[in-house]
Amino acid sequence: MSNFPFTATECIAAFNSGEVSASEIATASLERIRHANPALNAFIEITGERTLSEARLLDAARKRGASMLPLAAVPYAVKNLFDVEGITTLAGARLYAHNPPARRDGKLLERLHGAGGLLAGTLNMDAYAYGFTTENTHYGSTHNPRDLSRSAGGSSGGTGAAVAAGLVPIGIGSDTNGSIRVPSSLCGVFGLKPTYGRLPRTGSLPFVASLDHLGPLATTVADLALAYDVMQGSDPHDPACAQRPVEATVADLSRGIEGLRIARLAGYFDDNACEDARWASHVAAKVLQAADEVEIPGAAQARAAAYLITASESGALYLDALRERIEEFEPHSVERLIAGSLVPAAWYQRAQRYRRWYLERVLALFEDYDLLIAPATPVTAPLLGQQHIRIGDRELPTRPNMGLLTQPISFIGLPVAVAPLWTGSGLPMGVQLIAPPWREDICLRAAGALEKSGLSGSRISSGAR
Repeated sequence: MSNFPFTATECIAAFNSGEVSASEIATASLERIRHANPALNAFIEITGERTLSEARLLDAARKRGASMLPLAAVPYAVKNLFDVEGITTLAGARLYAHNPPARRDGKLLERLHGAGGLLAGTLNMDAYAYGFTTENTHYGSTHNPRDLSRSAGGSSGGTGAAVAAGLVPIGIGSDTNGSIRVPSSLCGVFGLKPTYGRLPRTGSLPFVASLDHLGPLATTVADLALAYDVMQGSDPHDPACAQRPVEATVADLSRGIEGLRIARLAGYFDDNACEDARWASHVAAKVLQAADEVEIPGAAQARAAAYLITASESGALYLDALRERIEEFEPHSVERLIAGSLVPAAWYQRAQRYRRWYLERVLALFEDYDLLIAPATPVTAPLLGQQHIRIGDRELPTRPNMGLLTQPISFIGLPVAVAPLWTGSGLPMGVQLIAPPWREDICLRAAGALEKSGLSGSRISSGAR
């Protein structure tokens, strides 16, 4: 299997050329999953029959001479909060286990299926998408394929682990406060949190409606752009999904950083980063020719406001269930949800007012720069069960603070790509590549330049291929 196509680009080329069938690709992916998942616990459900059925339809279409599809024969998997026809949508929570199966796929799955993707299953996560470690009491912890004793991050931890282990080349996750970017950093894969409202959330369970984003994780930047491109498009069923034209990004990758004005974020983003994280941002700045350093005013307050909005909206969302079925809640989350339900409305309103003020200050930076660089996580992957992380001389609780560097960015909905670099310890550390609203193309161009330099890139974990 070592020479079998693995990346999405390789799968598409091999299938379109007739070198392999979609059924052979699907079978190889399912074999990888069955071999590796017991140790990783990345998948909640493996949809093997559907994977093979979709593959057979593609093989039949190719025999008829049908036009090739943009993701033809590419296996992918989705976070456990997406609706998959015939499967109960759990969002990692026992609370939903008795719900009926979904009647149809979520909107993004419909688009991936229409593009020729092969759904391999649903992926583990922090319950309700409330967490950064994917230590799930009811469905088990996900293990990082770089070191099985470590966290894969969260809340899209199963997605990061599945992609990093080479089980599927593309995974789809969600990001409210960092849930795509944290697993991308800790697992060493590429990730994209698009602009808030860029991709429709129809057919996915909400967590914090004013902050929830959906997006892809992948083994290469080209794969990331392919997945993002086929998922684009407005949706009248999601009030946040903007009515903007589809803007292809794959073709932009060859442009690299030509003409881009780039700066590294200092201040808050250095103060809340360990040595490895600061190292990664400096390396990325050097490769991307970012001579300037800038600070975002009020980033610490933005993180606090994001926390407050998250607590308030999620607490309100789950208040009735907390009153009626509290014994079914995830122990790691229940106290935070209760506390969130008690946040005074005036505090929530102040946080939203601060959000508008902060957005204006950050947008002002983009008058001088096209891209900003920052670490994605304050530390490399912590051990599973580790209660504290160390940043300089400070010890901080692990679960809430893995999002220290991501929350001030998603708080205002900016597009961010994560590119992994590799520390001296052999563990990955991601950098955030942050662009103005609706400029995902800039994020991806910068990620592509880092990948091309050879200093960044996904390394498929040992034994996966």
